[in-house]
Amino acid sequence: MVTAEDKIFAKNFNIEDLPDVPAGLPPHLKLKQNRVVTKKDASNDTEDVIYSGSYVSTGVDNSVKLENFYEDFKVDVISCTETDMEFDMIGIDAALANAFRRILIAEVPSMAIEKVLIANNTSLIIDEVLAHRIGLIPIAADPRLFEYLTENDQPNEKNTIVFKLHVKCPKGQSRLQVLTNELQWLPNGSEFLKETGGSTSTSKPKTYTSFSCSQDSLPEFADNPITPSHLDILIAKLSPGQEIELEAHAVKGIGKTHAKWSPVGTAWYRMLPEVVLLGEVEDENAERLVKACPQNVFDIEDMGNGRKRATVAQPRSCTMCKECIRDHNLVGLVDLRSLKNHFIFKIESTGSLPPDVLFTEAVKILEDKCEHVIADVS
Repeated sequence: MVTAEDKIFAKNFNIEDLPDVPAGLPPHLKLKQNRVVTKKDASNDTEDVIYSGSYVSTGVDNSVKLENFYEDFKVDVISCTETDMEFDMIGIDAALANAFRRILIAEVPSMAIEKVLIANNTSLIIDEVLAHRIGLIPIAADPRLFEYLTENDQPNEKNTIVFKLHVKCPKGQSRLQVLTNELQWLPNGSEFLKETGGSTSTSKPKTYTSFSCSQDSLPEFADNPITPSHLDILIAKLSPGQEIELEAHAVKGIGKTHAKWSPVGTAWYRMLPEVVLLGEVEDENAERLVKACPQNVFDIEDMGNGRKRATVAQPRSCTMCKECIRDHNLVGLVDLRSLKNHFIFKIESTGSLPPDVLFTEAVKILEDKCEHVIADVS
């Protein structure tokens, strides 16, 4: 017979109050939630568990909360130079990390040569190939200082940069290499005259641009002349007597339109490696493990009395090549894992903007996208 005390006990009973019931996720589910485990034949648990009720039976709330993102997310800069930047993005989902990568490659604007006006080209490189090569030369100009050139706009000092290239190899000399240092910035705009049938001798000759002022008179360019990002890129080779004369017009664009406007050579990320020794790896096995790794992830610690022990010295250098787990003598001694919410991110700039500025510009673009989505759904 059920008594009143039994009813009160049943009403207030909670299995989590028992002393032998673990709190939170059990270890095997915790590992599956936060780690990708790399085995000899394949990687396990690569998917993200994003359903809020995935672990409701254990009392764990798996929903995404903004306050948790504020607490967990951070960026640690590892190194930063004029062209390269490496940093860690912690507490973020792979989809968001990939969004930054795609924005850096395809949506952060830069300046690139769009139009090439060739007056004379007697080199072996045909006009189309020469124009294509020149279009891929990165330009060291801040795109934030320029406007987009639309179909209805006239090229002017606010949306166009003009370069001139005029090189001739004299007869009797050896072959001449034409490098990007030969590209001369024309701050006053185009010097090539348009052919206009109705012009008179008193009218001002028209060129391919309409600059109202010289670009070098503007404060942002007065002490910072515009040049290619690298002055030693080979454009063409001229034999004696050959000549190239052209103008190159650079405009603002994004990599989604053409790869020449991509401000990065590449932007990529990988999950932070976690190398775990499942037991003591000593003596002969320790030396075997150190020799098996091509990235020098492991080191040997001298324990005295002629004994040696393997340690994980540089886990960040691990590339998941699996050499340490292919050796049948080391099976069960090493576990290779990757953190699902910790990404090693690297940006390699082409030179138009420093890599740290490129990252902040990508953040602004992502923020603008989020604002558009919020405006559409509200």
